[in-house]
Amino acid sequence: MNGLLLVACVGMVTGFFILFSLSPMEFADSIFKSLMNKPRSIKDEIKEATNRKKMSYLRREVSEVQNILKLTGRDAWFPMICALSMLLFAIGSGIAIIMGNFFAVPVLGIGFMMLPFWYVRLTQTHFKKDIAAELETALSIITTSYLRNEDILTAVDENIDYLNPPVLSVFKGFLYRIKMIDPDIVTGLEEMRIQIENAVFQEWCDAMITCQFDRNLKTTLTPIVSKLSDMRVVNGELENMVFEPRKEFITMQLLVVGNIPLLYFLNKDWYHALMYTPQGQIILTICFAAIFISGAFVIKLTQPIEYRR
Repeated sequence: MNGLLLVACVGMVTGFFILFSLSPMEFADSIFKSLMNKPRSIKDEIKEATNRKKMSYLRREVSEVQNILKLTGRDAWFPMICALSMLLFAIGSGIAIIMGNFFAVPVLGIGFMMLPFWYVRLTQTHFKKDIAAELETALSIITTSYLRNEDILTAVDENIDYLNPPVLSVFKGFLYRIKMIDPDIVTGLEEMRIQIENAVFQEWCDAMITCQFDRNLKTTLTPIVSKLSDMRVVNGELENMVFEPRKEFITMQLLVVGNIPLLYFLNKDWYHALMYTPQGQIILTICFAAIFISGAFVIKLTQPIEYRR
């Protein structure tokens, strides 16, 4: 019966989308944008700006995902991620309804809804590692050239063919700007500084700006570049340390979920008590909530270490 009602609900929702000529991506995008831009008091905005009041978890996750997509040049993905999130919310809620466990409807719905946002945060980890690795090579060879000729424009021009995206586009833009638009190197370095969100790169740009006024400060560039190597070593050790706990976490999650159908074959009375009694459904809901909450913490705690000034 629950399955028939769910199919009828899906058909009704689909009919509304067709009737109003509304795209699911537009609908989901408008919902998340209204969530982020909902009217707030000036007092709340001041508290958030001064870090005296934290944003809600959902708003914070959506905001971080928007920033990640913007940094990685995937801004157009946001409506698709919102639509996928709403679809997974419906799927998670539908699974709970088919199971007959109405306690689990909000838990599975919200948990499934957050999956696309957590996936984007995982891809951010690999993107930042790739950026750091490419920056280590680029800054090393450019700094070596600059120490030799004391001209940043020549140093970048000599090594532009050895750089790879996305660092290549940043230095190529700097090169073209100085040669064809504005010869002010300091302004070019300041604009290049904000194009990559990496504390070591920004510190390198600041040091390079000071070198334009005092060439004797060029000795500060090499220690700054070496920080990237130190962070690579530390993150490599961290990855080895968290690999085993992460594998154990995934194994335990699979065992928790896998025990539910396994219980059907081991003891049908226990399975019936777990699936169809209020006490069993509440226990099952708590297990689902623990899976999603612990997963969110694992993603947060296994992010790579970044240098902070």
